Amino acid sequence: MQKKRHLALAVAAGLNALFGIALVAGGGWLITLGGSWYYALAGVALVITAVLLHRRNPLSLWLFAGVVLGTLLWALWESGLDWWPLAARGDVLFVLGLFMLTPWVTRPLMQRTPGAGDARTLASMRATTPLMASLLLFFVVGVTSWFFDIHSREGTLNPQRVQAAQVGPEIPPGEWHAYGRTQHGQRYSPLNKITPENVSRLEVAWHYKTGDVRGEPWEPEETTFQVTPLKIGDLLYLCTPHQSVIALNATTGEQVWRYNPQIRDQLALQHLTCRGLSYYNAELAAPAERTPAPDAFAAQEEALTRLKLPVAATDGDTTDACTSKLFMPTADGRVIALNPADGKVCSNFGNGTGQINLWANMPHARVGGYYSTSPVVVTESLIIVGGTVLDNVSTDEPAGVIRAFDVNTGALVWNWDPAKPEETSPIGATETYTPTTPNAWSIFSADEELGMVYVPMGNAPPDQWGGDRDEVAGQFSSAVVALDLESGQVRWSFQTVHHDLWDFDVPSQPSLIDLTIKGEVVPALVQPTKQGELFVLDRRSGEPVLPVTEKPYPQGAAPGDFTAPTQPVSALSFDPKPLTGASMWGATMFDQLACRIEFQKLRYEGRYTPPSMEGTLVYPGNFGVFNWGSVAVDPELQTVFATPTYLAFVAKLIPREDDTTLYVQDENRPQDSLPALNENFGAPFAVQLSAFTSALGLPCQQPPWGYIAAADLTTGEIAWMRKNGTVRDSSPIPLPFKMGVPNLGGPLMTAGRVAFLSSTLDYYIRAYDVMTGDELWKARLPAGGQATPMTYLGDDGRQYVVVAAGGHGSLGTKAGDDVIAYVLPE
Repeated sequence: MQKKRHLALAVAAGLNALFGIALVAGGGWLITLGGSWYYALAGVALVITAVLLHRRNPLSLWLFAGVVLGTLLWALWESGLDWWPLAARGDVLFVLGLFMLTPWVTRPLMQRTPGAGDARTLASMRATTPLMASLLLFFVVGVTSWFFDIHSREGTLNPQRVQAAQVGPEIPPGEWHAYGRTQHGQRYSPLNKITPENVSRLEVAWHYKTGDVRGEPWEPEETTFQVTPLKIGDLLYLCTPHQSVIALNATTGEQVWRYNPQIRDQLALQHLTCRGLSYYNAELAAPAERTPAPDAFAAQEEALTRLKLPVAATDGDTTDACTSKLFMPTADGRVIALNPADGKVCSNFGNGTGQINLWANMPHARVGGYYSTSPVVVTESLIIVGGTVLDNVSTDEPAGVIRAFDVNTGALVWNWDPAKPEETSPIGATETYTPTTPNAWSIFSADEELGMVYVPMGNAPPDQWGGDRDEVAGQFSSAVVALDLESGQVRWSFQTVHHDLWDFDVPSQPSLIDLTIKGEVVPALVQPTKQGELFVLDRRSGEPVLPVTEKPYPQGAAPGDFTAPTQPVSALSFDPKPLTGASMWGATMFDQLACRIEFQKLRYEGRYTPPSMEGTLVYPGNFGVFNWGSVAVDPELQTVFATPTYLAFVAKLIPREDDTTLYVQDENRPQDSLPALNENFGAPFAVQLSAFTSALGLPCQQPPWGYIAAADLTTGEIAWMRKNGTVRDSSPIPLPFKMGVPNLGGPLMTAGRVAFLSSTLDYYIRAYDVMTGDELWKARLPAGGQATPMTYLGDDGRQYVVVAAGGHGSLGTKAGDDVIAYVLPE
């Protein structure tokens, strides 16, 4: 027993010494970088505590109690009653303090030693009291803080409704005809059978598995099941990551037909996904009669042969009877037209091929280097298509051209080249578009009454260095651009970031909504951005409906580049507070200290700090406060339901000496595998990009990292904001701590005043009270739900909610092939 006591005392002394030395070393480094002195001072105190323990001096407990109390006061000063920051600062000391109160440690301190007398024994006994008191105080404060949520904002939306006019083509209320239900992209359903009172009774109606799960050796990390199905008549239509198109009975979930476009494999892709299909309803359309020019398909046919792309229309799988159509974009650069009734290829489209070849007239053709990841826009007479290019591979990439094709024939009607915005007539079969111009990879919206399509634009690669960008095309970089439906000419353009150096391309589909402001109905457009702004614009002119101000931001770009002096900020903004050293976080004080050191080493002067060679902290990061999932808007409540996410990233510019060396990729990477992302061949810098995380893989910034929120679109006032989601599926131990986690996907709103979201990093679909943000119901998903739910009426008259759960490769959520429908019991 005596040896055990002496061993415990030695362990306590050793731990204090070890922790103290680490804090002194790291804390000293932090001080030289201009950071907090706490860690170094605490480290010195722990080293002295270790020496006193080694000498069996009871003052060691007094000193350690002082460290605990000082840590508590310092933590409260920096973070207030916020449990997770408190825990990160005090957990190691709290556990060590409990160990130091055990008899194995305290009894050796009470033993009499020569010359000590009874006074030392009494002092030893008294020494435990302050340590017990300090630990108890820390415990009480911690427990108290658990019940405080200092990050959420309580409130209630204004319940007054307005009479919302029908926006866009009228479709049955129980159907879903486009990615955002209509081409206005509201992600709002007029169905109201599911309400806050009954939503908790939702149960699984059917569960369909597509059989398509990521795992092919050639496919990219970002192979994702992001689909929002369409509901037309009694069928549900969806696509899978590997591009199969499936029709299901909407009421039973039984498969009706399936089509496989046989995309080329071994593609050098950055993303492999399908967010959804597009639908052309011939019964609601009155298309203009257009006769294709004799050489209308010459460029398409040439590129088809040159790139060895498959032909969609094959014997036995075609029909000439297509009037209504489904359009499916593929990862090898095609758009295929299918008959919604049976899934057969429309051979009366695309000059008998059943497809459009997006590689026509495209410079720098490399299969996998350009394709459409998003559903195309369909109007009465056109389909309008954009595409994604490879981020940060080189300065010689395909064009960001936006093209309109005849909805019946597939012939090119107009092309908008950002570098030649006035020249929209179809170019010749042997001509090419301007390479490396800003592209549009996300979902478009359209207002046929106003005659405009609204295009969210990215920026020209490379993302983090813009010294050689085309000046004309640059005015459309990271902008929402309104193009004339008939001609493709620019009607107006609103730039959300001037000279974007942060990959803040406009990622979200614009939502079109009519707002009643001061008694006047204003046709508005709501444009979410990665940096957290929600720009509310008049969609007729692009003029702000809610005020937009230009504010100065940090200057000092890399050599050969420049920064814009000001950036636009909306009156409705979810821009987070700037990070400080006190914002750093970790599982323990040690990884928190490491994060503080990294924070001090990086260049960071707030939002829009330019990328640099020493490394820049980008916050909000290019993951986005908002991404492709966009937001949902309620045309009756005149509100937006948003899902802001906050993650910091690091961008470091690496000088290039030639156009062949790999500076940021593995030299031993397999040939013909993923493209050399972030190498920026042809530019003076490659770029290292990463999330700002600790050695343990945790975000260096303290939680919450994800919220749900609602705001009044007529005033810009945020009504409520609540942290959302748990770390159940992100931590080694599946604990359901509600820390507020990131999400990637979009929300759904309904007239029943219930909103749905499935895209958080934990595997749940949740329902919320739109008025207050209260969570009303949740159901466990078998995989990550990084998609946007939708809702419809079944043949049985019941309202169904459907979500795809397939996970997301780069987010690390579980892969799946699940499509699940929920319904109220009969």
